[in-house]
Amino acid sequence: MDINQAMQAVEQLMSEAVNSRVTTLRDASHHILEAGGKRFRPRIVLLSYAALGGQDVDYVAPVAAAIELVHTASVVHDDINDHGVVRRGRPSVNAIWGRTFALLTGDYLFTKVYELMAPYQDRNATLAEATVALVEGETLQASAAKEGNLSREIYLEIIALKTAALFKAAARLGGELAEGQAEHLEALANYGYNIGLAFQIVDDILDLIGDTEQLGKTAGLDVAQGKGVATAYSAANGTSHSAVAVAEDEEDLMTSIKRKVLQGDTITKAQAQARMLAQQAVEYIDTLPPSNAKDQLIDLANQVIEREY
Repeated sequence: MDINQAMQAVEQLMSEAVNSRVTTLRDASHHILEAGGKRFRPRIVLLSYAALGGQDVDYVAPVAAAIELVHTASVVHDDINDHGVVRRGRPSVNAIWGRTFALLTGDYLFTKVYELMAPYQDRNATLAEATVALVEGETLQASAAKEGNLSREIYLEIIALKTAALFKAAARLGGELAEGQAEHLEALANYGYNIGLAFQIVDDILDLIGDTEQLGKTAGLDVAQGKGVATAYSAANGTSHSAVAVAEDEEDLMTSIKRKVLQGDTITKAQAQARMLAQQAVEYIDTLPPSNAKDQLIDLANQVIEREY
């Protein structure tokens, strides 16, 4: 199976799925989808399917599209919660259409997942488990930020739910569609889970050290809102962001926090953890038979930790 051609089929399916007769929903959905994205999640579906011998693009592509629509819906909603004004290098749906229509667009994308997954019966349970976890993780994150108690342990629980669960589902669904053996399905699920954890840690590091133009989304929101890897790891090191603000009120708060974090070992520790998780992911799929798709899964693990945006 040609993965690039399969990805083109996924893009086409997503585009067709959101052709609502309601102009605002159609335009806003196309706006966020046509902005592109890394597309790691649908690629993992396709590669996991191919790694266990799957060849039918028409069979697997709707599931890969559904996985990406779940993620896309979540980022549309994230930009409402975080007041993000840039997403994938474009003005966010929230910035152009406002909070109400952004909320409805995210809801629309979520509901389109039902249509794509309808023919897959029991496979819906795997995706449903991941989408429940995603919402739980986002809620836990909002609660921890509001209460100011984001520890490293809570941070890892959050990213396991809001990010790793969907990566895990992507890998497992690909294997299930290929009717893989139980041991291979478990290996793929563990691969996806660890890749998801590594991905989110790297994403949070980039939110701290990158800029909006480079990242293609509003940078620095995690630090400003008491979320993300900087807050969690700084808390573990005994650094108080509020103390920084009091002690150095002449500086911009964001600049002050970033400076304090970058002077310490927060980034180094987080990067080391991401590398370890990616390596563990690769080790899990050692049991899979040799194939080009397996090699690409290994390459994808390296891409996750080496990316700069």
